[in-house]
Amino acid sequence: MTDPAAPILLFDSGVGGLTVLAELRKLLPQAPVIYAADTAGLPYGEKTEAEVAARVAGLLGRLAERYSPRLITIACNTASTIALGMVREVLHVPIVGTVPAIKPAASLTQTGVIGLLGTAATIRQGYVDRLQAEFAADKTLIRHACPELVAAAEAKLRGAAPDPAVFQTAAEGLRRQPGGEGIDTVVLACTHFPLVADELRAALGPGIMFVDGATGIARRIAHLTQGQGFLRTSPDIAVLTGDLSDAASLLPALAAYGLEGVEPL
Repeated sequence: MTDPAAPILLFDSGVGGLTVLAELRKLLPQAPVIYAADTAGLPYGEKTEAEVAARVAGLLGRLAERYSPRLITIACNTASTIALGMVREVLHVPIVGTVPAIKPAASLTQTGVIGLLGTAATIRQGYVDRLQAEFAADKTLIRHACPELVAAAEAKLRGAAPDPAVFQTAAEGLRRQPGGEGIDTVVLACTHFPLVADELRAALGPGIMFVDGATGIARRIAHLTQGQGFLRTSPDIAVLTGDLSDAASLLPALAAYGLEGVEPL
């Protein structure tokens, strides 16, 4: 029987996973949560696959030992597409990953042209190729790596104003590719990117639909924990790998997502 106080652990390279936490709160407001951010390792999208896999496996092992979660969510597209299979083999706890929302995008598009914004590591994965082949074989999928959006989202959540040129560059990276003018649906294949959806929408122009995986992840967590009891015996917290002095600017945003304290890992 699952301990009702056992938390759900959400893991991301930074603050992007908060977009998943927001959706999870809607479905399971009573569930205790630990939010873990590998701020010392950010950004993942510019690391090699081997670096990401080793880092994610090591950190999740330590987190699982410390907090005994009932379920782990890798709320990071890059980490999931690279390390999900390996982590599932090592840890004896249900693990939910994050995959680019190509399937729902394929059902939404009217023009048949889908844009995909992600990190460099995510968009080159064979996993994305397989999703395209399975769910969007009759569509055009245009990919663009825009790692600078991760930094923009991190800055925005800390109260800083991101450079508008960053969003214009991301939009042009999709539009200037063959067929790019026909894009009507964009997959936000990084959990950070919904945090700057308004800025991206302004850069891409009217009539663009954005699709991300946060709602689907939250539904999957709710399904896997169905029938389990939840008891919050202490405040939900964030756990950071980086310098905690850097966390001061994040505290208001973390509190807005119901995370009332910060601990080092």
